[in-house]
Amino acid sequence: MNIKELVANEPIGSRVIIQGWVRTFRSNRFVAINDGSCAQNLQAVVNFEETDESLLKRITTGACVKVEGEIIESQGGGQRIEMVVQNIEILGDANPEEFPLQPKKHSLEFLREIAHLRPRTQTFGAVFRIRHALQFATHKYFNDNGFFQVHTPIVTGSDAEGAGEMFRVSTLDPASPPKTESGEVDWKEDFFGKETNLTVSGQLEGELFALGLSKIYTFGPTFRAENSNTTRHLAEFWMIEPEVAFNDLQDNMQLAEDNLKYVIQYTLEHCREDLQLLADRQANEEKQLPQDKRTIPLLEKLEFVANNDFVRCSYTEAIEILRNSKPNKKKKFKYLIEEWGADLQSEHERFLVEKHFGKPVILYDYPASIKAFYMRLNEDGKTVRAMDILFPGIGEIVGGSQREERYDVLKSKIEEFGIEEESLWWYLETRKFGTCVHSGYGLGFERLVSFVTGMNNIRDVIPFPRTPKSADF
Repeated sequence: MNIKELVANEPIGSRVIIQGWVRTFRSNRFVAINDGSCAQNLQAVVNFEETDESLLKRITTGACVKVEGEIIESQGGGQRIEMVVQNIEILGDANPEEFPLQPKKHSLEFLREIAHLRPRTQTFGAVFRIRHALQFATHKYFNDNGFFQVHTPIVTGSDAEGAGEMFRVSTLDPASPPKTESGEVDWKEDFFGKETNLTVSGQLEGELFALGLSKIYTFGPTFRAENSNTTRHLAEFWMIEPEVAFNDLQDNMQLAEDNLKYVIQYTLEHCREDLQLLADRQANEEKQLPQDKRTIPLLEKLEFVANNDFVRCSYTEAIEILRNSKPNKKKKFKYLIEEWGADLQSEHERFLVEKHFGKPVILYDYPASIKAFYMRLNEDGKTVRAMDILFPGIGEIVGGSQREERYDVLKSKIEEFGIEEESLWWYLETRKFGTCVHSGYGLGFERLVSFVTGMNNIRDVIPFPRTPKSADF
């Protein structure tokens, strides 16, 4: 049995076998074993008088063991059941002189340096079990609502965002690539016969399938070569991207809100123990902070988002709120809001959510000049039907829009953005054959996991973070 099953069933009097890793071994008698199935350890009581001394010396923190024994009601505090060990086998030794995860407090920075071992800690065990639950809940939500998952390409010849911050994929010799007569790299000699990159989004390809299957979603890895070493950015991350035919901007906002509430509610119902562990951790970390610097308690924050309607606010209205706000007037914002058209920063987004509205906020109808080419132009000619969802603590968690379905408008926007029309001929062509109103959004999965777990650094919610100058493990 695994420990999760044991804790749930409490089969007192049964003889069972458990396999896992030693967390602690004290008094040559009490072994705390964890197998990763849940946050709880199983206390296994060893009769040291009947156990070979050389075996006892090998029961060290980090060692992998197989224990067989009888489950009884615990004789001490801290657990309801424990095991009286009848047989113990060391499956893998862990030299205490070398094993870095000794039973003491370790910084998250240190644990990032040993990412191959951090899944064995309580904190990261909880984080990655919750990550799994959020992934499962995402698939369940879309499946139950009639969506089809589509696997979009990881290698692509187009730039969905038009930002150009992409990783090149090539088999050419970087020291001496083939050249054209004009001296430029001859990409026709490359593997795909053209310049290709790792994708920044599956959206454009997702739209093609929405215009045939009506409701689709992608859930895949995306890559951005943005040289940004912050707690909010990764070079490799996962995106959830639904696309829905016949949905307008209002439908899109409602879908995203429902989606977020569902997956958060799912984790509240299925990951309570792990969430409580992380909530306690967050509270302990913030004990030294003054009251006004502390964040909303984790479980309270999640319940609040799951149970409250999101505020809908236009970009124009948000600019007025920010321009007249105390932090702006007193020049407390790093980026002052002076005029309509400003690109909102994280500090502005968090002010709207945490100070002004006190609820998650959906901003919509952004200036066309600061948004992507594929967003539907409004009748005013200066705004697009874009929407961002802002959450407490992290700012933007979802970005989406009603897509531009009009051929002529989309064609002129591609030209305006300086994108080669030839690279998107297939995308444009969908606007010629049976076009319709359609919408979609992107939900950054790591941002979601970060929000739900209360982990402040996005590098702590992905198994192996890829960041500038770092691609270890």
